[in-house]
Amino acid sequence: MRKTSAQSAESPARLPRHIAIIMDGNNRWMKQQGGAGLSGHRAGVEAARRTIRRCAERGIACLTLFAFSSENWQRPSKEVSGLMALFGQFLHMKEVRQIHDHNIQLRFIGTRQHFDAKLLKAIGKAEQLTAGNSGMVLTIAADYGGRWDIANAAQQLAREVEAGRLAPADIDEALLHSHTAGSDLPPPDLCIRTGGECRISNFLLWQLAYAELYFTNTLWPDFDAAELDLALADFARRQRRFGKLSEQVEAEQQGCA
Repeated sequence: MRKTSAQSAESPARLPRHIAIIMDGNNRWMKQQGGAGLSGHRAGVEAARRTIRRCAERGIACLTLFAFSSENWQRPSKEVSGLMALFGQFLHMKEVRQIHDHNIQLRFIGTRQHFDAKLLKAIGKAEQLTAGNSGMVLTIAADYGGRWDIANAAQQLAREVEAGRLAPADIDEALLHSHTAGSDLPPPDLCIRTGGECRISNFLLWQLAYAELYFTNTLWPDFDAAELDLALADFARRQRRFGKLSEQVEAEQQGCA
């Protein structure tokens, strides 16, 4: 992907309200650096901290990070155990209080059924502490899968139908959407994937329907503020049509000018 300078500031209207990121490349980065164990994932946590700070600085309303997919449980048990330990460290109250002090609201989406009691308690305390914050909404997708999300929403609606509180004919896109994760947030405008792979890997399948996709070869631990600014500059150059013709969009924009 060709990269250009992102020195010129985008207007707030050209910034995405909601950014979703697939943080890929930790293990490859580790191998390139000659490291071992969880060194790549630790570097990835620092990249997440940088990105959270930069998104808050740029005035992004919502940031969703794909931290651990429902498929990641299939990885070697030693790596999974290490990742859970890192997750627990991220949820240490000192770290969470820094997020809280920056007026960021912290949320988690996913099944949570595989997390131990200690981790679940830390998640609950973090969400409770930051629930009243009015700044950026930071969502961590952990033990999450897009197919699970849609199936879970369908199950909730099926139970409503079974109980006689809802008719099948009443189910439409808006109602199903209201039962998906993060339904109270604007849908992602921009999805960034690092590491050179060009797929979304079962991430926010419903929510990303009209998101702009940005793929970079940069491995996640190397992703920094400059890389984020490049993605934002690329987004600002795109015309989002949502099924309309370019001429229609341009006429609407001129009418709002």
